Amino acid sequence: MASAGNFGIAMLMFAENIFPPIPSELIMPLAGFTAHTKPESGLTVSSVIIAGLLGTMLGTMPWYYLGVWLGEERLRVLADRYGKWVGMTGEDLDRANRWFYRHGNVAVFLGRLVPGLRTVISLPAGIARMRLAPFLAYSTLGSGIWISILTGAGYVLGKNYELVDQYLAPVSKIVVVILVLAFGWWLWQKRSKQSKG
Repeated sequence: MASAGNFGIAMLMFAENIFPPIPSELIMPLAGFTAHTKPESGLTVSSVIIAGLLGTMLGTMPWYYLGVWLGEERLRVLADRYGKWVGMTGEDLDRANRWFYRHGNVAVFLGRLVPGLRTVISLPAGIARMRLAPFLAYSTLGSGIWISILTGAGYVLGKNYELVDQYLAPVSKIVVVILVLAFGWWLWQKRSKQSKG
């Protein structure tokens, strides 16, 4: 990590967003630990956070533009043609898209705090053609919080930086539960409207 420097951290975080199996829960705490124990490396907590955030934001863009490229229409055609196999129609896709437009900012922000969801949240944002400025703003805010927590934890925990995931896993699960409850509430509202209509 010391030899990779800030550029290496940015590239690792870029790769983490392109290939999700690479865990930021290992990269950023190790970078924070290195900044603490090897000041001669030139790494500081602030430079590590900025490098990690820059790499992350660059890594979100290919997924976002893939969603834009696939687009709602292509997905709608696929849903109408093959949706019966998964229980989804083009109309369901339209409703989901409207929901994302209503809650897209919150979905992107919270999604950046959830392992496994951080990368893929860019795809529905692109599909929904979420405006780039809010997408970048909420992605930066959520990613900045996550990266700062990981870096700070590595700095504080020192050689035990690998324990970060153990401590942060419950927080991530809470965010997942909130997202699932929000989706369940939306689904319940949808069914209530259908039964009244």
